[in-house]
Amino acid sequence: MNESSPIRSIPQSSSLRAEVERALSVAIISGELVPGTVVSVPGLAAQFGVSATPVREAMLDLEKRGFVESVRNKGFRITSVGEEDLREIVQARRWLEVPAMRIAVEVFPKDRLPEFRELAEQIIRAAAAADFAAYLAADSRFHLELIALTGNRRLVGLVAELRSQTRMVGLAELKDTRELERSAVEHHELLDLLVAGDSNAAEKLLHAHIGHVLGWWAGRSEEAPEASLPTK
Repeated sequence: MNESSPIRSIPQSSSLRAEVERALSVAIISGELVPGTVVSVPGLAAQFGVSATPVREAMLDLEKRGFVESVRNKGFRITSVGEEDLREIVQARRWLEVPAMRIAVEVFPKDRLPEFRELAEQIIRAAAAADFAAYLAADSRFHLELIALTGNRRLVGLVAELRSQTRMVGLAELKDTRELERSAVEHHELLDLLVAGDSNAAEKLLHAHIGHVLGWWAGRSEEAPEASLPTK
């Protein structure tokens, strides 16, 4: 594993089960742990520097999320996500998140702009450093904080759940690419549109931004990101 890998020693003061699950989910979502890879509880425990118990508990939680499946006498295999699964996740996210931008434009608190700008900068810095754990954490917080502006907690929870199911299996391969940089910069562009009160452009940008799951994050060109996927 590289230096920025989320799979590394965990401070003993942490909630070990939660930290192990978070680290492994980042590795799976970003594609650092590729589908089909079989990992063992003892091996992961050694890498994390913890006992086997929190690792086993974390793997069982990930199994419930569909990220892994148990392999008898070997450990757990990283599962794959089909194109139709990704399409449905992206479609649902667009249905929920894109219209919410119109509300966000109407109520966007200008006094919180520096806070959102800092989150956007964190995303850019993490992308430049190929620190995918930091990238995904900042990206999730940025988008969920925007959704929270609607005042609908259930909407925030639904979007968070969909994001937790999302795989970006091509993300780890995008280190030092213009695609990764471009996606990171889009967060500042979205903020510009919110401040300007341009709801139509904000919706259009977010619609394309979410589509990276089917394009760049899936290892595809985005000249026509959905063209290669089967239609219903």
